[in-house]
Amino acid sequence: MNRILGEKVAIMSPKAQTTRNKINGIYTAPDVQIVFVDTPGIHKPQNALDDYMDQAALSTLNQVDAILFMVAADEQPGKGDQWIINQLAHVTKPVYLLVNKIDAVHPDDLLPLIDKYNGMYDFAQVFPISATQGNNVDELLQQLTAELPVGPQYYPDDELTDHPEYFVVGELIREKNFGPSTRRGAPRHRGGC
Repeated sequence: MNRILGEKVAIMSPKAQTTRNKINGIYTAPDVQIVFVDTPGIHKPQNALDDYMDQAALSTLNQVDAILFMVAADEQPGKGDQWIINQLAHVTKPVYLLVNKIDAVHPDDLLPLIDKYNGMYDFAQVFPISATQGNNVDELLQQLTAELPVGPQYYPDDELTDHPEYFVVGELIREKNFGPSTRRGAPRHRGGC
């Protein structure tokens, strides 16, 4: 979302469950406005807070026009991915698979990974991307622009999020407390719709 908006509105961390609230990122171009909803990552709950965050993320699935299921190119699908895909089977919206961090793997390793995910679910389309380098992000935006329903513009052209400035600043401070966000081999974090 940060890559698409050109500004940091959602924090990143190697620590799982860093995102605790839904964050709306507002992308506006001359012919389109897309509101991205970054949800808390979905994982096996260990306590009441984890369960609440999972329910918040899952409830969003039926409230959006399209779902972006993001996975990391340098990680193989696991039981958690299968559990999320099982939840996606209950939605009627198109689901796009985003394979992020393609810059972290050899291109020969990418197609077998995509084949594994395609064997798990019938995705509307697959986008191998690099959020840090921007690979295929414009193509994703073009696809969403073409596929999403036409509607009114809900936010002013210069608005990037519907959260107040103090919320974004608070999130950035939380991110700094979690440490560097670029560490390789960090715990898996799933989320985003």
